[in-house]
Amino acid sequence: MPPSRSARWGPSALLRLSIAVALLTIVLKGAAGYITNSMGLISDAMESFVNLASAMFALAMVTIAARPADEDHPYGHHKAEYFSSGFEGILIIGAALAIGWVAVLRLLSPQPLEQLGWGLALSIVSSAFNAGLAVMLFRAAREHRSIALEADGRHLVTDVWTSAAVVVGIVAVHFTGWLWLDPVLAIGVALNIVREGAKLVWRSSQGLMDQALDADSLAALQAALARFAAAQPDGPQLRFDDLATRSAGQRRFADLHMHVPGDWSLQRAAGLRDAVEQALMDAVPGLRVTIQLLPLDMEARAVQMAAHE
Repeated sequence: MPPSRSARWGPSALLRLSIAVALLTIVLKGAAGYITNSMGLISDAMESFVNLASAMFALAMVTIAARPADEDHPYGHHKAEYFSSGFEGILIIGAALAIGWVAVLRLLSPQPLEQLGWGLALSIVSSAFNAGLAVMLFRAAREHRSIALEADGRHLVTDVWTSAAVVVGIVAVHFTGWLWLDPVLAIGVALNIVREGAKLVWRSSQGLMDQALDADSLAALQAALARFAAAQPDGPQLRFDDLATRSAGQRRFADLHMHVPGDWSLQRAAGLRDAVEQALMDAVPGLRVTIQLLPLDMEARAVQMAAHE
């Protein structure tokens, strides 16, 4: 299947586009908030500043993550993307607190709304830009396995839903005359943004703590190993155990033990190990595999020590 058009852009190009869209939405939403005097639209515009800062930081982290392994970082720089999603989550929470504070002040002193037609039109146009970019980011995130692109896309989706809620609320204010509804809506927006920011911070922390691969990837690895074990012509002469996996940005790692008969030649065992490694990498794209060879009747020293603890 050919890659999607968004995937062909690459993470860096998409994040540059995200910066440009953030600048455009700041102008559109800022103008909408200014001409309507709506706290809901003003809070929506404030979140766009977070979009801009997040996209800029994500671009920096993706650039670092793409650097090849070196002497000081032999496993590469892939985890830099987790700093991006964590930073974005913290910025989102900070923006939500600022929105909530201003909304409370407006709730204590409600003000009338003005020129709603133009304000709502500008907000809807800016949301359309964010929605289109979010779709591109999600597609590219799946292609490149990039948590930075996924985090930016999730933030934009939150922004779209926020704008939709603000538009509905402002229309309700117009027809009911309840001025207090506008700042209350902004407080609701702030609470929703806090929830999304907390999810991003949690996701990035799990990545930095070497979280295991997802269930589908683990099942694919186990299935590939089972096929090799069952394919041996002379019965159960192959055993795999102590499979450990982790994710680091776009890179995935797997370590395991492969037990073979002790009278096999090193060349035969190493040749089979090479075939197993290739099968595992085919099963899970972006995987780097390390397999330790052991005789059938021997366990690794680390396993022996763990059994006696």
